[in-house]
Amino acid sequence: MHADHSVDQRAEQRAEQNADDRAHRRVAHRNPVGGHVPVAGGLASVGLAYAREMGAEAVQVFVANPRGWATPAGNPAQDELFRAQCAAGSVPAYVHAPYLINFGSHTEATVEKSVESLRHSLRRARAIGALGVVVHTGSATGGRPREAAYAQVRQHMLPLLEELTHDDDPFLLLESTAGQGSSLCSRTWDFGPYFEALDHHPKLGICLDTCHVFAAGHDLAEPGGAKQTLDLLVDTVGEGRLKLIHANDSKEGVGAHKDRHANIGRGHIGRDAFGELFSHPATEGVPLIIETPGGKEGHAADVALLKELRGAHA
Repeated sequence: MHADHSVDQRAEQRAEQNADDRAHRRVAHRNPVGGHVPVAGGLASVGLAYAREMGAEAVQVFVANPRGWATPAGNPAQDELFRAQCAAGSVPAYVHAPYLINFGSHTEATVEKSVESLRHSLRRARAIGALGVVVHTGSATGGRPREAAYAQVRQHMLPLLEELTHDDDPFLLLESTAGQGSSLCSRTWDFGPYFEALDHHPKLGICLDTCHVFAAGHDLAEPGGAKQTLDLLVDTVGEGRLKLIHANDSKEGVGAHKDRHANIGRGHIGRDAFGELFSHPATEGVPLIIETPGGKEGHAADVALLKELRGAHA
């Protein structure tokens, strides 16, 4: 009788554990939380090892020097291992394109290099199984009108989108800036003319950086601020275009137009705003990637805090 009771108790414990595991997977599926990982020395061997140590459920990588124009071929063995391990662990992966890319530049050489660099990131993303390529939306340089810059965006970026014809090609994800200088896209409504220039292409999406939109003037810190910002974004580009969130707190205040990332809950945005992100319909299925300071320990703490907030809003 005692043995039967022990068996029943163990079975009950297993059932409870399985139920907890299923609940966790449902919550994680809604918003996988992860971070940008270093890959020098091996896309899979270094990058995914770092991701595991920080508890990441999603990853973002560079496939080229972010501050240069080089277009390296990559390591086929590491590419395949990265792709296979991400698939096996159901870890969504993303590529961040180099920072120098600017399709609004008045310098012809910069525009030409931007085309080459972004095409490289898109092709490398496909090779490693990444779901999207994040690119900054750029600026209208040289005192030129924004209309001229958007014309260049259309002329040079639209053909790259039209090259994305394979089922496993990534989305091109536009990331707005903090509103410095002659930025083409910093407030949510600025995505409107950008999408119009690119014919609302089906492979076009958005990566929303919380630090950037806060610095640009969207007050995520006030109660309901995150909801209002996401509502404005959906009103501008429609449902289903938000594909990724860069979850970064801000060292500067709202509207400062300065891109200075802080750890989650330690900046001017505050933890409550990040909690709001998890309950908005527009973020359904959208991963959160941190790009915060602090090294591996700081990254692990930020990932853990976001998971805690996610659980509280499940």
